[in-house]
Amino acid sequence: MDDFYSRTYGLFGDSIEKIKSSHVAVIGLGGVGGEAAVALCRSGVGKLTLIDGDIVVKSNLNRQAVSFVSTLGMPKVRACEKLLKDINPDVEIDVHECFWTKDNIDIDLSKCDYILDCIDSIGAKADLIKYAHNNNIPIISAMGAGNKVDPSAFKVADISKTSVDPLSKVMRKKLRDMGINHTKVVFSEEQPRTPFSREGEEEKGNYVKRVSPSSSSFVPPVVGLIMAGEAIKYIVDNK
Repeated sequence: MDDFYSRTYGLFGDSIEKIKSSHVAVIGLGGVGGEAAVALCRSGVGKLTLIDGDIVVKSNLNRQAVSFVSTLGMPKVRACEKLLKDINPDVEIDVHECFWTKDNIDIDLSKCDYILDCIDSIGAKADLIKYAHNNNIPIISAMGAGNKVDPSAFKVADISKTSVDPLSKVMRKKLRDMGINHTKVVFSEEQPRTPFSREGEEEKGNYVKRVSPSSSSFVPPVVGLIMAGEAIKYIVDNK
């Protein structure tokens, strides 16, 4: 047997059919989500819902799976769709060229087997987790991947067990206020670095410009791979 599914079949046997019939949503297609979507597609997931309202820009090229010179200016969801179809033409892809919000009634995730939360916005991230919990959909959320250089420091845990990571701390409180004390996340125990800024960018008049988080080619993709792995293992064991 030598086909698209043969190596994955070697790991999961006939449970490959569970993967092929599964529907997974990846929300946010940056350095984390893009890599997660690719891994899910390569694993044989039959249907993927992709949600992101951003476009590919030059600063994405150092880490994002959907970012190439040839895709600059392209919506990330369209770039991802093209890439995934080039990997597995049989994959069904539901594309939403927008940012996820709780008020977007055009997006129905209720039939998903698993949700990967790769959103940057704290408010939208918390709302998505609440949506998943209210609808009994398994979800895993990425915590902070920026300003870090140790991919081996990431682990999967309940958010109540997280430490060190600033985003996890903020999300714990945000979710507690929403009545949610437990949800699965990927987080790092590495202390985040303070990013450098180019000379002349930091000080403008009487205020200090906020510096965007810095990212490498070898940290955010690892988070996406971990999340994809958790989704596949859940589907095989529970679907």
